[in-house]
Amino acid sequence: MRIAAIATAAVLLVLFVLGRLFDTMMFHPEPGAQLRPEQVGVEGRDVAITTEDGVRIHAFFLPSPGATRALLFLHGNAGNASHRLPNAAALMRTGAHVLLLDYRGYGLSEGNATEDGVYADARAGLSWLESDAGIPEARIVVFGRSLGGAVAVDLVRGREIAGLILESTFASAGAIARRIFGPLGAFAARGRFESDRKIAELRAPLLFFHGDRDEIVAFELGQRLFEAAPEPKAFETIRGAGHNDTVEIGGRAYFERIARFIDEVAPEPAGS
Repeated sequence: MRIAAIATAAVLLVLFVLGRLFDTMMFHPEPGAQLRPEQVGVEGRDVAITTEDGVRIHAFFLPSPGATRALLFLHGNAGNASHRLPNAAALMRTGAHVLLLDYRGYGLSEGNATEDGVYADARAGLSWLESDAGIPEARIVVFGRSLGGAVAVDLVRGREIAGLILESTFASAGAIARRIFGPLGAFAARGRFESDRKIAELRAPLLFFHGDRDEIVAFELGQRLFEAAPEPKAFETIRGAGHNDTVEIGGRAYFERIARFIDEVAPEPAGS
């Protein structure tokens, strides 16, 4: 009995350590703003948004002249929103306003990142687009990259969003942990960022992108999430791309595909 107790305690300790390690892997925020919209050739402004739990978060709003639709950009787990300004500026040129969030604890936002916290941040961003920018939910496309994809799935489920773009994202945190730490890692990360469980609740059209050489979120993990998703959906493989170079490798065709998707799910009125 003593040996069994020691073994159980050892397993629990390993699970605890793996869980803490995984927590530190999930969020890598960088404070401040290293880029400004004018440095990437677009007009934009800073906005302050207060979440439902009272945290003040920062975002960049990039208006697209004449647009009646918007894109909510939810970035990955490292850096801050300013690092994504070049990408957001290119997305704005597809003919949609872009709101680029700093999650809590990132960039110019207050607080500390947690799973529930970043979900609340995304809800606050969507609410700001509706109330302050005047864009109805049915005219908003959500774009989630890597960790932001898991945040986006949680946000969009059950909503009448125009469309959802998921790039380089994963089925669940447990699936990522399994590849890094094995079965014990998967057990330690159970219940976290479970997009594969939530995605069946989506009502919005889906567009997936994934590099076939992704060294961080394996290509098959993106495919697994795609398989779990309801129709209508499409999966675009970016040949030769890893995790952090999808935009560069995808090039013009990548942005053209996004523009077509936005035009399909939230077309501009004739004559606008």
